[in-house]
Amino acid sequence: AQGGSPQDYFNTVLYTGNGADNHAISGVGFQPDWVWMKSRNNARSNAFVDSVRGRGSILYSDLTNAQEAPAASNNDLVSFDTDGFTVGTPERAGSTNTNNDTIVAWNWKAGTAFSNDASSTSVGSIDSAGSVNTDVGFSIIGYTGTGSNGTIAHGLGVTPEMYIVKRRDADGHSWPVYTSTLGATKQLRLSGTNAEITTANIWNNTEPTSSVFSVGTNTDSNASSGTYIAYCMASVDGYSKFGGYTGNGSADGTFVYTGFRPAFVLIKSTSAVESWNLFDTARDPSNLTTQNLNPNVSNAESDASSGARAIDILSNGFKPRGDNSAVNNDGGNFIYMAFAEQPFKYANAR
Repeated sequence: AQGGSPQDYFNTVLYTGNGADNHAISGVGFQPDWVWMKSRNNARSNAFVDSVRGRGSILYSDLTNAQEAPAASNNDLVSFDTDGFTVGTPERAGSTNTNNDTIVAWNWKAGTAFSNDASSTSVGSIDSAGSVNTDVGFSIIGYTGTGSNGTIAHGLGVTPEMYIVKRRDADGHSWPVYTSTLGATKQLRLSGTNAEITTANIWNNTEPTSSVFSVGTNTDSNASSGTYIAYCMASVDGYSKFGGYTGNGSADGTFVYTGFRPAFVLIKSTSAVESWNLFDTARDPSNLTTQNLNPNVSNAESDASSGARAIDILSNGFKPRGDNSAVNNDGGNFIYMAFAEQPFKYANAR
């Protein structure tokens, strides 16, 4: 990553909820723009908060609900702080600060304001605004749908390899995911177990460019007057990697090269109906990496080794260690999202 270590832009923290006001969570190392929180020991929803929508507007990746708008007394996330964030008395179903919950929070930094008036810049056809960090290929973009095929500026300056979109203002809308591995004729759903879905009108069958991504007429991505948030990402050497692999069905699984020792790995089968599987080195600092969470369900943390879903995290990538259609069945197709703990030139195997 540019200008520092990977932990300057992505970091994971663990804390225990106390159910009280003004519980400051520090040690992130920066002021986060996207905080994803999940209870580890109880079944509670995956809570997404970002600086573009505002600290009181929570979305849940395992639900198709609209965002829960800020209430006058909302304390789920009180503030984004210079070294983390502050949570308060929890009022909702998400994993923010319930007393005695053990909680993981994954944090990303964007930080530079971005705004595009499509009519004046001639970039895209739909106005967009948000927060971007071009050094590490990450942006959080808000837009209002038109109901007609359109393009939206993402601010990255390079072509994104993954974006996750969520309609904010209405219930019943899934979380469509674009990956360059599958291309613009397909989608996955962060809120579901679906294998790849062919949907012509989700991304308008049009690949993103270095300036815009495309949306069709599907109401999950572009309803007239619907409001949306998009998390857009592109690989950066030594910091992040988005790609795909084919499973081999072996305990000595397919080696997936990232070019760094991952701190965070998210895997989804594109050929089987399976949950997303999320691993990180904060919850599980030694191999096997077995402590598994799932963005698409509220379940508590589970032991992935019992279901042959565990992975090894290596100095320059990762390797599934079981025969399971969620991570490594023979001939199965998978996509992944990985963020670095250490660039390869500094990394040692665990």
